[in-house]
Amino acid sequence: MEFSSHIKYQKGFRYQTVETHIFDVACRPPRIANTQFINLTTAGILTIKCGYSWDGPSGPTINTDNFMRGSLVHDALYELMRKGFLALNEKKNADDELIRLCKEDGMWGIRRWWVYRGLHRFGEAATLPINKRKTYTAP
Repeated sequence: MEFSSHIKYQKGFRYQTVETHIFDVACRPPRIANTQFINLTTAGILTIKCGYSWDGPSGPTINTDNFMRGSLVHDALYELMRKGFLALNEKKNADDELIRLCKEDGMWGIRRWWVYRGLHRFGEAATLPINKRKTYTAP
């Protein structure tokens, strides 16, 4: 048995799933996208596995229950874009999924409008491969 002399980790996460969750989404990868915690089929079936970590709603907002499910799906789809599994032209579909889920979960229309405007103006950078989370090593 070899003991670890250091650890590798990433910063910036607030939440972690404790169950596997499955969603039907509008995003379609050219082939099955599969990572340690995310699977997206070519038919748009998104599986987010138990243990997936995400940062919740971004920007100047309050993390309310009616924002959490949408932020989970949205973060997973953006991660697939950053990793090259999902084309960057799927951003609008990913943003629409966030808004759809927030509406289903009872978010007011004016708040959804502000969220969508923020995504439209500032969200693109989060889809780019250059913005993958950095891996740190300690010690």
